[in-house]
Amino acid sequence: MNFEQINLHLEAYKEHDQILDAAKFLIHSFSLEHENFAGFGFREELSPTSMLLTAEGELGGPQKVMIPRNLFDFDLNLVLNMVAHEMLHVRQKAPGQVVEDKNEREFQAYYEMLFHKVFPQVPEVSDFHKKFFGNKALEYYRRMGEGSELQQKYTGEKTDVEHLIHSLS
Repeated sequence: MNFEQINLHLEAYKEHDQILDAAKFLIHSFSLEHENFAGFGFREELSPTSMLLTAEGELGGPQKVMIPRNLFDFDLNLVLNMVAHEMLHVRQKAPGQVVEDKNEREFQAYYEMLFHKVFPQVPEVSDFHKKFFGNKALEYYRRMGEGSELQQKYTGEKTDVEHLIHSLS
């Protein structure tokens, strides 16, 4: 199924107010599923122009991804990247694979939104959003602690992010 067909399916789900089913269809269509995923639930909408998704659950336990009802009112590439971000958190919090540090989890997830190493099938977002996500990645990198082992671990990725942001300026 191509991108256009997927979008048509999503519109049909949306017309029938089947937002959770649309989200399930989306992660299936783009192979984002993981055994630690406990399903979708609804969270409060922020506004008609912004969205927030979260992966909720104990570290090492099943994760539920909470989405706003207006999720599919946004650009599909952006929605896909936001969902992929949370599905990466689902993996990061899985038994035997737990990434303990929140800053590391967030840095990895924002890096994924820029470079699609884990989910290469996820399309790119606009340059505006790349800059935004790149700056978020750098913010979480800074929070790891100046000169820390974690920062040293991600020096190469930080450089990738900086080069990308610079190339878009």
